[in-house]
Amino acid sequence: MESKELVIVVDFGGQYNQLIARRVRENHVYCEVYPYDKALAKIKELQPIGIIFTGGPNSVYEEKAPRIEKEIFELGIPVLGLCYGMQIMAHTLGGSVKSADHREFGKTPTIVDTNSVLFKGLSKEEIVWMSHVDYVASVPEGFTVIAHTDNCPVAAMQNVDRKLYAMQYHPEVLHTEHGKEMLHNFLYGVCGCTGSWTMANYAKTAIASIRKTVGTGKVVLALSGGVDSSVAAALISKAIGSQLTCIFVDHGLMRKNEGDEVEAAFKDSGMNFIRVDAADRFLGKLAGVSEPEKKRKIIGEEFIRVFEEEGRKIGSVDFLAQGTIYPDVIESGAGDAAVIKSHHNVGGLPAVVDFKGLIEPLRNLFKDEVRELGAELGLANYLVWRQPFPGPGLAIRVMGEITKEKLDILRDADAIFRQEIANAGLDRSINQYFAVLTSTQTVGVMGDFRTYDYTLALRGVTTTDFMTADWARIPYDVLDTISSRIVNEVDHINRIVYDITSKPPATIEWE
Repeated sequence: MESKELVIVVDFGGQYNQLIARRVRENHVYCEVYPYDKALAKIKELQPIGIIFTGGPNSVYEEKAPRIEKEIFELGIPVLGLCYGMQIMAHTLGGSVKSADHREFGKTPTIVDTNSVLFKGLSKEEIVWMSHVDYVASVPEGFTVIAHTDNCPVAAMQNVDRKLYAMQYHPEVLHTEHGKEMLHNFLYGVCGCTGSWTMANYAKTAIASIRKTVGTGKVVLALSGGVDSSVAAALISKAIGSQLTCIFVDHGLMRKNEGDEVEAAFKDSGMNFIRVDAADRFLGKLAGVSEPEKKRKIIGEEFIRVFEEEGRKIGSVDFLAQGTIYPDVIESGAGDAAVIKSHHNVGGLPAVVDFKGLIEPLRNLFKDEVRELGAELGLANYLVWRQPFPGPGLAIRVMGEITKEKLDILRDADAIFRQEIANAGLDRSINQYFAVLTSTQTVGVMGDFRTYDYTLALRGVTTTDFMTADWARIPYDVLDTISSRIVNEVDHINRIVYDITSKPPATIEWE
């Protein structure tokens, strides 16, 4: 992604690293994330106008703690260190870092120097989110202290002449009440950004890049009808037109009527559209399998096999396109990150695949950026605002073994849930909502009869980035309507529960 306004986020292994990137982009500044051991080379190559050091779990004085070359501070490029990033800056430049007697975690009142560009327009006391054991005991030569708390003498520091700034807390999380403004002040007040990162600009650059990569080749796209693959299809189609063939694999794991809806949306859109009815094939492969990761891998493998077969039918195909987005890459354990769950469209293709390579034009975008891009490309609101839907489909929303009966039960219940959320006008304020058919069966009473049927779980979350999420506060009367309709209209469900767990500690999906 070419950009005159590039900020590089240097990753030291902290939990909020991708969130920092998201916050930078919210300020209309493009950024890329690189691990600390590759950062100097990338900075020299890409010449960013700003650098941000992330937090991390280590102590700078440990033997194997991540280090950074002193040369980075001598390039004349503004640097903002956050948490561990502040400590590594202090440690590298001659300050001292020590283990604190009083650790700070959570919301913390902080006295800030409003004369500093970082705190321009803010109050003298700010609420920030602290999460640290160590602290900067003395600042390096040339630095001044610009914030402190009762337990942390150096909550922020700066060296104006060298354009080096640092905060002990996390401005990227929403708990820091004016963290977005602090990042904005660094980006615009220190780095001189003007805000050129927009989806209109991204579309132009991505289209040019796709044309250059593909040349006269042919591309086949896995079109699920979800937001990501739909936007990818629209973008690639604008770039190469009839060189793109969209293959919709109906794996029998879609929501109610969704296969027909996808076909209706795309078959007359000007794209080459092929629908493959592979429901029996997928259900056969999934028979007797209940382990979530195994289900995901079976579905991912089968997707690739179907693409290969269909690709051969349409002639020589050079590239496979996918709607992979940034959170998919992050959660699949890119770099040193822990694997949260595997994604069927991340991590490369099986060795026997016979495409030249991958086209993933959304790989660096977050979900809300993908929606914004879709609107920019002229996609209908129906597609742009479609509920997020995982590649493995309902296979990971049916707990345990997959059967057609279970899928049909879930389809009917999920359709009622989504319909009532829309009827209540909550479909835009709740970022994702769906039903899960659990493997738990409980005793119930219907009429004069005793039942022993499934428990259905409902899940609704609010989120800005899908990296973290809170459970949605759906009004009780709406939940009551949903529960009554489901148990009365859907066979084999006699109990409804609502998931009130945030992410973390849970994930958004159940499997």
